[in-house]
Amino acid sequence: MKKNLFTILACIFMANTMNAQDTNSSDQIHIGLKAGGNYSNIYDTKGEKYNADGKIGLATGVFLSIPIGTYLGIQPEVLFSQKGFTATSSVLGADVKLTRTTNYIDVPIFLAIKPSEMITILVGPQYSYLIKQNDKLTNPITNIEVNQDFDTDNVRKNTLCLVGGLDFNLNNLVLGARIGMDMYNNNGDGTSTTPRYKNVWAQATVGFRL
Repeated sequence: MKKNLFTILACIFMANTMNAQDTNSSDQIHIGLKAGGNYSNIYDTKGEKYNADGKIGLATGVFLSIPIGTYLGIQPEVLFSQKGFTATSSVLGADVKLTRTTNYIDVPIFLAIKPSEMITILVGPQYSYLIKQNDKLTNPITNIEVNQDFDTDNVRKNTLCLVGGLDFNLNNLVLGARIGMDMYNNNGDGTSTTPRYKNVWAQATVGFRL
């Protein structure tokens, strides 16, 4: 009888210890790494006839989960993020294809809403800094590749965005999905000769909390 009572008490103690560890873990600050991709395109706010197709790019970086309660938190991230688009047009009867790749440093700051341990809802602003733009023009005769010189063209390098999404938490593994859109046009004060547009994108990543 005493042996059975001891076994029951030991099981209860172990269960309480494991529960306390889980609770403490959810209340801790976590840093993590993530990698995945963007599917991006462009949106013209004034309805100009500038049709483009989407483009796939890399998205990778780090994130920090900061709890401020059982159901709320703050999650800042720093990402290297590729966006862009592809477009085709006809010049002198020949088809010309433009592929634009824009490399950004993205810094979203999310409000994290946690209705359950497995799901986190994320929404917030994002600061994006353009570090490089590459344009590739192809036609049946030649291929031309140009790295943008920002000193000779009024391209907006700093912009704000709105981003929202979900994280699916599987222990230390985090599956992330995001959608976002620029708040400002890409061509600065409007004098740039480049097409005027805003970036829009969907993002999918796999992360790991350290």
